[in-house]
Amino acid sequence: MSEFLQAMDKVIVWYNDYIGGYAILFLLVPTGLYFIIRLKFLNVTKLFHSIRIVAGKYSHEEDEGDVNHFKALTTALSATVGTGNIVGVALAIYLGGPGALFWMWVTGFLGMILKFSECTLSHKYRVFNSDGSVSGGPMYYIRDGIGKIYHAPVFAKVLAIIFAVATILASLGTGNMAQVNGMTDALHTTYGFTDWITGLVITGLVLLIIVGGLKRIADVTARLVPFMAVTYVLATLLVLFDMYENIPHAFAMIFRGAFTGTAATGGFVGSTIMMTMIWGVRRGLFSNEAGQGSAPIAHAAAKTEYSVREGLVASLEPLVDTLIICTMTGLMLITTDAWHSGIKGVGMTIMAMDQGLAKLGLVDIGKHIITWGLMMFAFSTVISWSYYGSRAANYLLGEKAIKPYYYLYGLFVFFGSVWGIDLVWHFVDMVITFMTIPNLIALLLLSGVLIKETNGYFAMMKERKMR
Repeated sequence: MSEFLQAMDKVIVWYNDYIGGYAILFLLVPTGLYFIIRLKFLNVTKLFHSIRIVAGKYSHEEDEGDVNHFKALTTALSATVGTGNIVGVALAIYLGGPGALFWMWVTGFLGMILKFSECTLSHKYRVFNSDGSVSGGPMYYIRDGIGKIYHAPVFAKVLAIIFAVATILASLGTGNMAQVNGMTDALHTTYGFTDWITGLVITGLVLLIIVGGLKRIADVTARLVPFMAVTYVLATLLVLFDMYENIPHAFAMIFRGAFTGTAATGGFVGSTIMMTMIWGVRRGLFSNEAGQGSAPIAHAAAKTEYSVREGLVASLEPLVDTLIICTMTGLMLITTDAWHSGIKGVGMTIMAMDQGLAKLGLVDIGKHIITWGLMMFAFSTVISWSYYGSRAANYLLGEKAIKPYYYLYGLFVFFGSVWGIDLVWHFVDMVITFMTIPNLIALLLLSGVLIKETNGYFAMMKERKMR
């Protein structure tokens, strides 16, 4: 079995290095720039309007849907705020140097407009199931949007199926194994827990929650996400306040490394500028999932009459996830010099937090904050991604496929706890491309619909103010 996994890992690495990594880099960034220009930097100019929507200013209980704006946001955020913020940033800097953080920022900034675009379309093309629940996502706007507008039902159907299959694979990898792998790694590093026992416990807890569907998932994430985000952010801020003298130098390293690469020093592997860009974009995409097409599945269920409103809510996710939380993690790794340690994965972040808090007299507390912060981050991601995968299974095979999918999902929770970190993350990078490429193609093809929808909404809002 070990030889088989090694052979499979080599094939996946070859795909990621020579096909997937470049495809994402040269498709995601130009697509984001295209929408930024066409939508006139809407992610910046309408930021406060987005916040007011989340706060409930425009909410109406009678609107059709499963959850309100806030719960749709926390469900999607719980799927993105996970190991990418703690382990993913450490891996990006380990492999690409401090400059990788700059390219994570680029991905996050462009991700705001991509999230707006895909979630607006997802809400517009959503469908209602026989039980009254909502299904949505790229597979629906591919099928019902591209298929009808371009009179290409066969092409649209094939592209939608590719995306749906990729979503199931990504749910097992991105939202499942990578998260569980990070959890078991942290528990083993901090407490010496055995991986397979941890895997069994997590599997049982996940199955207990996900069988309740989106409403139960949303109730859990609405409580977990704010609590875990505040705890982790406050602990990281304590470290950064103490290391404030190193922050200007850290920013200088980030900007310099983004365009020059970074030479190998200590345990660091060294990087070229292309490696820095690719790892920054990869880990940025893994962190905020913008353009990947996953978050639209959750946002389609939001209660609102206007699809653009839900798109604006979704645009906040990369801001919180990448531009704030990932930046804080990256600065902590650089200012504490933990990035030179040669430690790969969560161990680097634990070391940074431990060292930073120890200087404040809080000895041996950092590792517990990282471990339990990661546990909550990752667990909420696992349960949210089960919903994404179940919607894809429902699209492909109908409602009868949802329960078997949940059991398969539980099995992969266990796999994630016992497989090696390299294989898990290589698999994750591969399946992300299978979702992202079809979704970005669909966004470009449906850009006319999106722009018309957006202009119509803001014209309506302007008219209401003038009355």
